[in-house]
Amino acid sequence: MRQEKNTVSIHFVECAVARLSAEARARVLAASHVPPELLGVPHARVPAEAFSAIWLAVARELDDEFFGLDRRRMKVGTFAFLCHSVLHSPDLGVALRRLLRGFALVLDDVHGELRVEGGRAVIRLSNGIADPEARRFADETFLIMVHGIACWLVGRRLPIIVAEFAHPRPAHAAEYGVMYSQALGFDAPHTTIQLDAALLAAPVIQDEATLKKFLRTAPRSVFLKYKNEDSWTARLRRRLRGSIGRGEWPRLEDVAREFRIAPTTLRRRLEAEGTSYQGIKDELRRDAAVHQLCGTRLSIADIASALGFQETSAFHRAFKRWSGLQPGEYRRRAELAPAEGGEGTAAGTPTQER
Repeated sequence: MRQEKNTVSIHFVECAVARLSAEARARVLAASHVPPELLGVPHARVPAEAFSAIWLAVARELDDEFFGLDRRRMKVGTFAFLCHSVLHSPDLGVALRRLLRGFALVLDDVHGELRVEGGRAVIRLSNGIADPEARRFADETFLIMVHGIACWLVGRRLPIIVAEFAHPRPAHAAEYGVMYSQALGFDAPHTTIQLDAALLAAPVIQDEATLKKFLRTAPRSVFLKYKNEDSWTARLRRRLRGSIGRGEWPRLEDVAREFRIAPTTLRRRLEAEGTSYQGIKDELRRDAAVHQLCGTRLSIADIASALGFQETSAFHRAFKRWSGLQPGEYRRRAELAPAEGGEGTAAGTPTQER
């Protein structure tokens, strides 16, 4: 299957490197091919594999797979150990409780507990980190890790009914709709995610062989998680991905006809999943544009044409709206990053098998 070319908000890069020295930060960004000039650009994005490389590089620098957020280091190898500890659980409920107990043993400031309340499985966090930015990033990271492992254990994306956060709505809150749920709350008493309690009975289907593969692709496999490949959103993304590079995009009515449903039905089903035809199209074009600007020598006019823009000026406006930078400026900053640096995701990185 063709790999998704996802991108990640620069916010998470900034938070990931915040506790590094200036020298270590420069090493990490160079090793991950992320131009330091993008830091501080509010809407900038980086390829998902670049953020994965940053996570691994920060862990090597700090010997901490939790970005130096907690008073106690989550030493390199802990993530793999926790995955091993839950692998042979009979079902998701048992696995989640074991996983949360495991995190409680290795972290001092951040804890999670699982409760069943009125037909919902609620994972509630307690976070004693003083700095508000660090506390928020710790909540984001902890939930991504727990939910990502849970999805992998049962072999499918587990829908979060609602996600509430014990902090004000951040500027990057749009990312939460992809990371967690379209149903979001802020300034809550506790950070929580709620799932259908029936999911706790889902059997754990992974084994030692699949764990090795999961760890080889972590952390990318964790923060991108499993996706519901049967959803209307996934079906539409698969259909529209084929238009990248061809310069022409089908209309919603054309796709609905291919899917053998009415256009109004397709719109309604996409809305129920928290998205739209135009939103999916823009996300695909945005992520493809970032990858082509960073990884090819195609001219901006050629990129615009390949993504279906009739006028290059329209691509300039769209990319500025998506990233906060003009495409030429984005490419210039990306080119300032060293072409080589560090060891990338070579053997011995934090979440790989030893």
